Amino acid sequence: MLLALVAFPVIWVLFIASGTSFGPAVENPKDFFITLLNGLTASALYFVVASGFTLIFGLMRVVNMAHGAFFLFGGYIALNLQRDMVGGDPALGLSSAQVSLAQWVIPAIAATAIIAGVGLLMQQLFLRWNQGQDLRQALITIAISIILADQMLAHYGGVAQDISWPAAFDKFVDLQIYDIQYTLTRLIILGIGLVIGAALWFWLKRTRTGMVVRAGVDDRDMVSAMGINIQLTFAVAFVVGSALAGLGGVVGGSFASLAPGVDANWLLNSLVVVIIGGMGSLGGAAIGALLLGLTTNFAAAYLPADYTYYSIIFTFVLLAIVLAVRPLGLYGRPA
Repeated sequence: MLLALVAFPVIWVLFIASGTSFGPAVENPKDFFITLLNGLTASALYFVVASGFTLIFGLMRVVNMAHGAFFLFGGYIALNLQRDMVGGDPALGLSSAQVSLAQWVIPAIAATAIIAGVGLLMQQLFLRWNQGQDLRQALITIAISIILADQMLAHYGGVAQDISWPAAFDKFVDLQIYDIQYTLTRLIILGIGLVIGAALWFWLKRTRTGMVVRAGVDDRDMVSAMGINIQLTFAVAFVVGSALAGLGGVVGGSFASLAPGVDANWLLNSLVVVIIGGMGSLGGAAIGALLLGLTTNFAAAYLPADYTYYSIIFTFVLLAIVLAVRPLGLYGRPA
């Protein structure tokens, strides 16, 4: 049964795809390849955001329900810094021709750093004193997310706004495959996701701090008994996790739009990714992001034209299949 559930979508996309916009992949490989690239680039952004969420949970067992609010707040900070640097009427927005590389990179770095500081402040003031009280911590982070959402709505308004890519990124490149002209900004997102993944892997696997983090995930009581300052490790993990949410907000705000409700969407995306991959597993977050990105893009592209609005259902079908087979996620372990 499970094999059939996996095999049928593959056969459908490759050989049947009746009534869809693109047709079967064997007859129209160009659109198939573009959809595949779209899925990979979406997966990279999902991973950047969800990796911070799973890092915090893996070490501290804190389900940070303010993670989506950090995403949106980071995007708004970068948006306003960019407009201050470029100048002009903020109500009209900016075109990529007005934005230099520095006017995108500097706001991105600043927003990431500020959100890292906000995350550290929240951890030290509201979460440190009630470690191990999962429900209380979840309620605290929900309350903080609601407060942040209301303040962002009051300060930034309810109109969708975009962070402008620099002119150097906002162009098409020839991939030399099936005459595809693909947007460079999506490839930049894919590159950012790969760099973040490699950096996290190196940090967790090849540095002393990373080893302490991994040891804390497995047995934080023993880490403390060995004389290691586990509270400092908790703080570092929260800083890194929050920073990734802020960076994700900058990239996501450049890729799509910033608006009220986006925070809830990205919190849901992060939850889906880490539930599929397994709570606290960085490798699981990568696999979960990949599965989610490919599922959402292929479902939207290869469902029959009259049924494309059902594509969102496949996200939860994927979630149900994974949990039916692996209740703790693909790489999850008991807490």
